[in-house]
Amino acid sequence: MRIAAEALQPQITEWAKQRPATSTPSALVGQQRALSALQQALSIAGRYAHGFIVTPAGMRTLDVLNEVQNEQHWLHANKFDWVYVANPESAYQPLCVNLPCGKANDFLIKLWEFLQADVSVRGPLKDFILETYTSERVAKYIALIEDRTFDDLPGSELATVIVTHDEHEPFMLCDRVTESTLFGSIRLQSVEGTISSDLHLIEAGAVLKANGGVLAIDAEELLIQPGLWRKLKYILRTSEFDWAQPGDANIAAYYQPEAIPVHIKVLLLGEREIYAQLRELDRDFDNLFPYLADFSSHYSLQKAPLAPYFDYLSYVVREAAVQPLAADAYSALFKFVTRITDFQTELSLDTIAIMQLLREACALATKAQSAEITGEHIRQALAQRDQRDGYIAELSRRSILEGQVYIATEGEVIGQINGLTVITAGGHEFGEPTRITATVHYGDGDIIDIDRKSELSGSIHTKGVMILSAYIANVFARNEAMALSATIVFEQSYHEVDGDSASLAELCCLLSALAEAPIQQGLAITGAVDQFGRVQAIGAVNEKIEGYFELCRIRGLTGHQGVIIPAANLSQLNLGDDVIKAVQANQFHVFAIEHVGQALELLTQSEQKQLYARIEQRLNELQHIDRELPWWRKFIAR
Repeated sequence: MRIAAEALQPQITEWAKQRPATSTPSALVGQQRALSALQQALSIAGRYAHGFIVTPAGMRTLDVLNEVQNEQHWLHANKFDWVYVANPESAYQPLCVNLPCGKANDFLIKLWEFLQADVSVRGPLKDFILETYTSERVAKYIALIEDRTFDDLPGSELATVIVTHDEHEPFMLCDRVTESTLFGSIRLQSVEGTISSDLHLIEAGAVLKANGGVLAIDAEELLIQPGLWRKLKYILRTSEFDWAQPGDANIAAYYQPEAIPVHIKVLLLGEREIYAQLRELDRDFDNLFPYLADFSSHYSLQKAPLAPYFDYLSYVVREAAVQPLAADAYSALFKFVTRITDFQTELSLDTIAIMQLLREACALATKAQSAEITGEHIRQALAQRDQRDGYIAELSRRSILEGQVYIATEGEVIGQINGLTVITAGGHEFGEPTRITATVHYGDGDIIDIDRKSELSGSIHTKGVMILSAYIANVFARNEAMALSATIVFEQSYHEVDGDSASLAELCCLLSALAEAPIQQGLAITGAVDQFGRVQAIGAVNEKIEGYFELCRIRGLTGHQGVIIPAANLSQLNLGDDVIKAVQANQFHVFAIEHVGQALELLTQSEQKQLYARIEQRLNELQHIDRELPWWRKFIAR
């Protein structure tokens, strides 16, 4: 089936026309699944109800968490200020006291006044403290020191504030995870040669600072630090924070502040692979983190309307701090965001990638003294990117143009076909054709993969060759063995070949050699095939088509060149403007097929029945000869 030019890219022009007059910037467009999971996690109390947030590449995590918090008004438990106070019974075991939010400093002032006052007149001040700072720990501490003075307290310090905050402050993000940033520390001091610690040397970490609220932790940073994950799990299981001993094992400096109760909601942030590894390797993980908030990297137009995506683009433009987009810029931007996703009906939510493009386009607009970013500025920015990344692709194409690598784009040859491959170099993908050849000879039906024999074939490619062998056996050798063998190879390929996207090309090449039917060299082909000849989808379809088109364009388009792809890949087509213009002018063609028979008819300009009949006739003739040969001649022939 020949593909019309209109189907070679998404409906970007129609989408651009739907732009609303106003939009509300939002980073949460298309994230309803993740938002629902977060809401469930935050609404469930207890130590076994934490969550894991999958953060796709390009997501600005802090922006997303801030907006989620504003929408859902995260409130996990009661927040308190925490203060360590001198323990009249032990200089090395200060006691912790919890206070209403924002009241720590006021409490310390009153506590100072309380201890300064004579024991006989402390009654009214005691009542004031107990009524103002209603806390069981405050009451116990006041009862412990109500008849004591400063002289009865060990050390030179009365108290230190560990945590103070207001009740409505947002969550806390710990994205630089170390022992001290997450759990805090107790520093040491040397006084006249004596190593010790004191109240003012106690520093809280993120766990205590977020106590009563929500703590978001970068999972990768957490896991690469030995021992931190195990310590965090212990705190979550026990709901209690115990301080580690200060210093190292060689310093004897006993100092053990009282443990602080912890009521916290933890959200781990990381990639899906980290989540999978934690579930597989840690038996406690599912118990502690049952909620998965899976943020998507794509916005599907099959599941949601287009209008909210304009709110997302408005957010990106705001965060990128660029000039406003002109009306014609949206179609160019839509082409870019669908190209990232590899689907015509899915738009990218890769905020950083879109911001980078807009800032580059903005620089071009500023240089041109334009007050807006136009579609041409975006296309120029993309062209500059291709120019920067295209050196390896240019070298590879030059080797073909100079004849160092032989690729024919005209004429017809038996047993030779142009397959399509994709090469990744330094993160940049580009497609290029590769010549596949096949020969047949008298034998016992084996198909010899030269790449496999020379150990240049990956496991998936080997599987693909075995599948096409099964197809040929299923069609031509159901009742008796074939008296014909074949060899197949990727010519001038000196690195490992892997993947099954060339199995359709290899099958067509073999059938061409068996039928002695020439293949049109102007057509390149890509696709996987199953045992019944059905053509299956492959990856990087756009890069493969554009790579072959560029070679044909430089050599000169003849109107007989084109690419054959699986029909299953039609929803992924998003080709460059130069390819689309060539298709519109009938200088280049894109065909979509569902079965190997359709590919053969395009490649050989002959019907499948005729080709298969020729193969059957040839096999029958060889079978007749095979029966007449003496056994020793058969052995030598093979």
